[in-house]
Amino acid sequence: MCGINGIYNFDLGINKDNSLIKRMAGNMLHRGPDNNGFFNDKRVSLGFRRLSIIDISGANQPISNEDGSLKLLCNGEIYNYKELREMLISKGHRFSTNGDAETIIHLYEEYGKDLVKYLRGMFAFIIYDIIKDKIILGRDHFGIKPLYYTVNDDMFACSSELKSVILTLKNKDIDNESLAYYLTYQYVPLSKTMVKDIFRLLPGHTLEVDKNGVKVERYWQAEFSSVQKPKDEYIEEIKDVLRDSVNVHMQSDVPVGAYLSSGIDSTVITSLMTKIKDINTFSVGFEGKQNECDYSTETARLLKTNHHKWVISQQDYFKALRDYIWYIDEPVADPSAVALYLLSKLASQHVKVVLSGEGADELFGGYRIYAEPQSLRGVGSLPSAVRKAGLSVLKPLPKFYGKNYLQRACTDLNRRFVGNAKIFVDEVKDVLVSIPENYSSPFDLTDPFYKESEHLDCVKRMQLIDINFWMPGNILVKADKMTMANSIELRVPFLDIKVFDVARKIPSEYNITPQTTKVILREAIKDFVPDHIINRPKLGFPVPLAHWIRGDFGKECINSIRESNIGKYINLEYVEKLYNDHKNGSANNARKIWTIYILAMWYKRFILSDIF
Repeated sequence: MCGINGIYNFDLGINKDNSLIKRMAGNMLHRGPDNNGFFNDKRVSLGFRRLSIIDISGANQPISNEDGSLKLLCNGEIYNYKELREMLISKGHRFSTNGDAETIIHLYEEYGKDLVKYLRGMFAFIIYDIIKDKIILGRDHFGIKPLYYTVNDDMFACSSELKSVILTLKNKDIDNESLAYYLTYQYVPLSKTMVKDIFRLLPGHTLEVDKNGVKVERYWQAEFSSVQKPKDEYIEEIKDVLRDSVNVHMQSDVPVGAYLSSGIDSTVITSLMTKIKDINTFSVGFEGKQNECDYSTETARLLKTNHHKWVISQQDYFKALRDYIWYIDEPVADPSAVALYLLSKLASQHVKVVLSGEGADELFGGYRIYAEPQSLRGVGSLPSAVRKAGLSVLKPLPKFYGKNYLQRACTDLNRRFVGNAKIFVDEVKDVLVSIPENYSSPFDLTDPFYKESEHLDCVKRMQLIDINFWMPGNILVKADKMTMANSIELRVPFLDIKVFDVARKIPSEYNITPQTTKVILREAIKDFVPDHIINRPKLGFPVPLAHWIRGDFGKECINSIRESNIGKYINLEYVEKLYNDHKNGSANNARKIWTIYILAMWYKRFILSDIF
């Protein structure tokens, strides 16, 4: 696990040194405190920060091939590297390290950029092909590891973190279209970022740069296709593939632990790990009635792990906010991300690698919203013309019990679901911000995915939206950034291509019922997960944000928003109204206020500040 940086100069005549690449690497010391490495020639600069996990004494980067004509930087882990290594050695390749990353450079020698089709793991890499005078970037299937880039007339620059790419910009400012999307999603979706002219390489994509410019290609996408067969067969497949995935995800030359919450996702990972070796587990909760630590401590006792917990106070949470803004790198207004930062801080005192349960909800249908198509089936099955007419009648009516249900039932799926988070609707955003002329609605962003999935049922289409939006834009951003902030590596066994290949075929009726979610996963794991966990509802990190914002912290939020100069973009009078309505109890606007607050704090730190 590391931080990677690269610069490709389009003009060979530029007289340069490697000071910029060193500054870029210096901005992410937290991603790799164990070692660094640099390469520089007339065309390319490469910079590396290393967190040593496999082949600790060797495997430093950049890695070269046998004749030195290729240079590689890689952030991540290749879980099938041992099989790949044997195959490549049989073809005559000579390895200089025992690390997993070196397989990538030899795969490139054999297969070019098609190498990504052989990888099982999480990765973001840069290959410099000196003879062909180009660099190739690749990002893993689901977007577990980040990779940002920018390009101008002079150069292309890329990095594991946005804060390092910012150093290469001549000017920095907010992208207005991204701002509008952020207010809906609580993150910026797809390839854009909040910073104008900085982009992220999408999951399942490669990027090639030569003197003629930049070319981006998709090599993989998530595809669902229900296959009807007995439930018992799927249950056995799930058991087998999860055992295998956890086993390969535990490959490490340093201590490995697990995050353990009150839910089934982290519990099944932890349980399978304990079948292999004794482990440390970690959990956090908040002061009050819904303290997740109570459940996770009992689970840890039953699984016989060495458990560590932290009951987070309001003071702990807000003390961590300044660090959170810096390490999250781009505005993500998920309150649980701060809790994840503190959880990672706790884990870093004991281990260098942790396994976690991210991805189970997206693959096995774990969100309650996925049950909505079933609950709306009565009205939703009416002809489109009837529902459309009903919607036009309902819209102007005053609020009444059941109105929201009827409106959602009369609305087509592709016009009501853009992913798990929907903070501000476009009608409100018109009041809150100046919408740019080229702005497309969030539904326009999701439309291509809906069109590609017309053959699927509603549940699988919703899963597909979350896999392409919510998961890489929110879930995996906070997972990577908050663990790397504390110099530990997070691995996600559910997000393994072999696990996905089983999950994508499971019929939706095996995953979702009106009563519960992840039905077949619960059945598959009941033999090795404690009974008190099997049917517990999903909590996540239940941050008491609404209560805090009604107290003194609400005043601090509003003052910080005022003082941040974000009023250049945001209607502060409307924000004041949101706060007053929340404070007097006439509305719960906590998430809306938090979304603007995180944006304001990020804007002050990343755009207005010259200190990097």
